Amino acid sequence: MNSQPIVVKIGGTLLEAPQTLEVFWQGVAGLRQQAPVVVVHGGGPQATALAQRLGHRPRIVQGRRVTTALDLQILQWALRGELNLRLVATALRHGLPAVGLAGADGGILRVRRRSPWTIEGETVDFGFVGDVAHVEPAVLRHLLAGGYVPVVAPLGIDDAGQLYNVNADTVACALAAALQAHAFLLVTETGGVRRDPGNPASLLPFCNRTTFETGLREGWIGGGMRVKLEVAFQALDRGIPEVYILAPDDLLTRRQATRVG
Repeated sequence: MNSQPIVVKIGGTLLEAPQTLEVFWQGVAGLRQQAPVVVVHGGGPQATALAQRLGHRPRIVQGRRVTTALDLQILQWALRGELNLRLVATALRHGLPAVGLAGADGGILRVRRRSPWTIEGETVDFGFVGDVAHVEPAVLRHLLAGGYVPVVAPLGIDDAGQLYNVNADTVACALAAALQAHAFLLVTETGGVRRDPGNPASLLPFCNRTTFETGLREGWIGGGMRVKLEVAFQALDRGIPEVYILAPDDLLTRRQATRVG
């Protein structure tokens, strides 16, 4: 077994389908035969659904959630509460000794409040959104050494004890770098990068920065995939040797995945 861990990030959209979760945890169980595994999850759709049930409409600016005090409460309930617990329960059913926690636990994820951004001429204060300042991976290393599978919700904390919402892709990348992971796997609905989003046959087995810039210019890379690739390149820059974008059922073979390099 490789002593360097594998960090797997899965988005909130995928967590709504029970069958997808079953396939995902089967894949994680297989990965765990190769190396210790850390799972980081999103939860944007679940937080939005809960907000709407409470009569609150979250504000999203260019795909980024403005996090008011109420939004932060909702994210805690949805991510660290129901969703994280459900993921742990599903993992345990597959024989995986999962432990649910947030980035704030043990001071793993130290953040600073994001400064306002200027977007299309408007100054946007994102509220309780944090940017990663420091990662202290001791708790994760302790759990991995004990044979556990940490399942991490993307909530960080600052030096004053204030909690913050943090982008889950960014959290996963930061943890992978701090743990010196040998692989970073970004799990998406469509799998890897496609030249034609609607055509699985157009999937690219490899994507480098030149291909990325071409895709941006020609318009077939954008939205969520653009963000995934930006994070993937950050992971490479931080010394992680293997970075893939792939589907939940391809964690082991990676035959229909895109390796980023």
